[in-house]
Amino acid sequence: MQIHVVRRGETVWTLSQRYRVSPNQLAAVNELPDPNLLLPGQALVIPTPEGVYVVQPGDTLAAIARRYGTTPAQLAAMNGLQDPSLIYPGQVLRVPPRPRPTIETNGYLTDFGSRGQAFLRDVGPYLTYLSPFSHHVTATGELEPPGEEPVLSIARAERVAPLMVITNWLGTRFNSDLAHTVLNDMAVQDNLVQNVLATLRAKGYRGLNIDFEYIYPADRVPYNRFVERMSAVMHQNGYVLSTALAPKVSGEQTGRLYEAHDYPVHGRFCDFVVLMTYEWGWIGGPPWAIAPINEVERVLNYATSVIPRDKILMGVPVYAYDWVVPWQRGTLAETFTPQEALRRAVRYRVRIQYHPTYRAPYFQYTDEQGRQHEVWFEDARSIQAKMDLVRRYGLRGVSYWELPTDFPQNWWVLADNFRIRKRV
Repeated sequence: MQIHVVRRGETVWTLSQRYRVSPNQLAAVNELPDPNLLLPGQALVIPTPEGVYVVQPGDTLAAIARRYGTTPAQLAAMNGLQDPSLIYPGQVLRVPPRPRPTIETNGYLTDFGSRGQAFLRDVGPYLTYLSPFSHHVTATGELEPPGEEPVLSIARAERVAPLMVITNWLGTRFNSDLAHTVLNDMAVQDNLVQNVLATLRAKGYRGLNIDFEYIYPADRVPYNRFVERMSAVMHQNGYVLSTALAPKVSGEQTGRLYEAHDYPVHGRFCDFVVLMTYEWGWIGGPPWAIAPINEVERVLNYATSVIPRDKILMGVPVYAYDWVVPWQRGTLAETFTPQEALRRAVRYRVRIQYHPTYRAPYFQYTDEQGRQHEVWFEDARSIQAKMDLVRRYGLRGVSYWELPTDFPQNWWVLADNFRIRKRV
C-alpha cells in the first residue's frame, strides 16, 4: 500500500497508469464517492504489490529507505541506481518487504443492530478486542446492559475477544456523583463486583474495561483502590483488566476529567490501558483537529514515563466534525464518518487541506444557506501518522472510538503497518 495525495488535474485513470492498478480497483479500495472527480489534496490508498514502490513527488531515497527499514545504499544497489539522488515521480523501485510488528487493537462498538453486526463481520480480522459500549453502573451496584448479545457471537466467530465495559453513565453523560457513590459505598461496590463477575461468566467475556470519567478529584484515592480491587478479582477469576484514561500530559494536570486518573496506579494494576487521545477538537468547542499529533505526542511522552509501553493502547478517532463558522459558544458541531466528510467535500468541490503540525486533514465550504463550515476529519495520512507513533513509542497497539464507522482507508493502513494479535 502507498498513500498518494491528489494534485490538480489528476484522475483515477492517470493514477491507475502511474501505479499500474486498474481504475476500478483504485475506486473500490477508496470507495470513492465519485470516481470521475478527485479533489486536490485528497489522500488515496494505492494498492501495490509487495516488494514494489512507486516514487511520489517529493520522495527521497533516504525517506523511502526509512519506510522499508533499509538504507539508501542498499536501495540503490537493489535497483542499480548510479546516482541515488536521481529518482523521479512514477519510477518503480524494488524494495524489501516492510517489517510489520504484531500489535493489539480494540474497538468500542455502539451499534449492535444490523449495521454493527455487518461491520464486525467485515473488520473482525483487524481486531483483537471488541468493547461493546456500555454496561451502565447504577447507584445500587446493579448493571444496565446495552443489549449487546447479538454481536458477541459474531466476535467469537471472528476470533475477537469481547471486553465488558462498565461506565458511570447516567442519562446523557458521565456522572460524578454516581462514581462517588460506587467508589465510596462498600456495600454498593460489593454488589457491583458480584454483578460484574456474573455478567462476565454468563456472556462469555474475556475481561473487563472500566471507563469511569469525570470523577471528582477528591475520589482519586478511592478510584485507585477500586482499580486495585478489580485487578485482584479479575486475575483471580482468569479475566484481563483494562481502563480508559483521560489524555494527561503530567501527573499534576488539573481538571475533573484528569485528576482522578492516576496513570502509575493504572499501569501497575491493569493488564493494559486505553489512552483517550482524541477530542481536542470536540463537539461543543471551536474547530480544531480531533487528535492533533503534536498533542497526542505530549500525552505519550508522559504516559510512557509512568506506564509500561507494552500496556498502552493509543486511542484513535474514526469520525469527523463539521462546525458552522465563525464558531459561537453553545453551538454543537455535526458528527459523521470520515467517508461522509469526503462525500461532503466532493459535493461542494473544495480543496482538502492538511495541517503540517496537527497532521490532520480539513476543509471549508459554504452551504446552500450561505453559511461557512469547517470540517476536520481523518484520512490515510493522519492514520499513518498515528501508526508511526505506535512504532516509534513501541506501544501495545491502538483502540478505536467509535465503531461502526465508514472509513475503508483505515484498515488498509493498519494492515500495511502491523499484524494483529488474536487472543481467542
